[in-house]
Amino acid sequence: MCSEGIYERYINFYTDFAFKKLFGTEINKDLLISFLNALLQGREEITEITYLNTEHLGTQEYDRRAVFDVYCKNEKGEHFLVEMQKGEQQFFKDRSIYYSTFAIREQAPRGEWNYGLKGIYTIGILNFCFNDQKDTSYYHEVKLMDTATKEIFYDKLTFIYLEMPKFTKTEDELTTLFDKWLYAIRNLASLMERPRALQEKVFQHLFEAAEIAKFDRKERYEYEESLKVYRDWFSVMETAELRGMAKGMAKGMAEGLAKGMAEGLEKGMAEGRAKGLEAGRAESLWNVALKMKQDGLDASFIAKFTGLPEEEINNLNPL
Repeated sequence: MCSEGIYERYINFYTDFAFKKLFGTEINKDLLISFLNALLQGREEITEITYLNTEHLGTQEYDRRAVFDVYCKNEKGEHFLVEMQKGEQQFFKDRSIYYSTFAIREQAPRGEWNYGLKGIYTIGILNFCFNDQKDTSYYHEVKLMDTATKEIFYDKLTFIYLEMPKFTKTEDELTTLFDKWLYAIRNLASLMERPRALQEKVFQHLFEAAEIAKFDRKERYEYEESLKVYRDWFSVMETAELRGMAKGMAKGMAEGLAKGMAEGLEKGMAEGRAKGLEAGRAESLWNVALKMKQDGLDASFIAKFTGLPEEEINNLNPL
């Protein structure tokens, strides 16, 4: 049973099991440290992290519970919330803000306090794209900003989102450690060996930790269950998307047909009105011409006055 449905050599990073095993365990914390340093791109160097409790409650017992995928702090006391998100949620950004509040409140000590906070990073590794199709960037860093001056108002609260489907670099295009990490995350399950471009020692550890054949029976079972959940979720999302497309097409066709019929009807009525008016106008002119001829006026004069053909006016019978 433990090998059922598993054909890859390495685990799928987007499963809960893989994410927590590779980034959320003490034995593999060098992987998370390397990833965070690559993400921050030299702005600071993290040498050590301490994992914190991933389950939190609000200030009251009835408050909603928050469960982080990975929650840690570095040697400077800065907090890192690292989340892996398989699919888009309606209030995903709200969720990010909500989660960051726990890292803020946790820093308040008992007794007197001057409100000095350590930096907080909320990081989302997203297996989906935001709705803005014009933006091709896969890296988004968000801070509180003064909208008038366009300057950062507060630099201790940072949200970083990685839209993984937009990362399309090939192995030959990888130049930075950050590129290599994103490539490994996105392609891990489809690889059969460690790519030549990922020869750093940290990636040797990554691929050894991610190799399914090295799992014990318990790990294998847990991964299979996690993979099943991921596949079921993917199938549900795909089905919903297809149904949404079908409904959209049906709605579009119905609306288009209704609009076409309405426009056709309106056009027909307008043309009918125009033809009716034209016919009525013509009939009125002939009546005028007949009356003028009955009054003894010359046909050429009547033609010039009404615009009707003189020959046809001559054929009128002034009874």
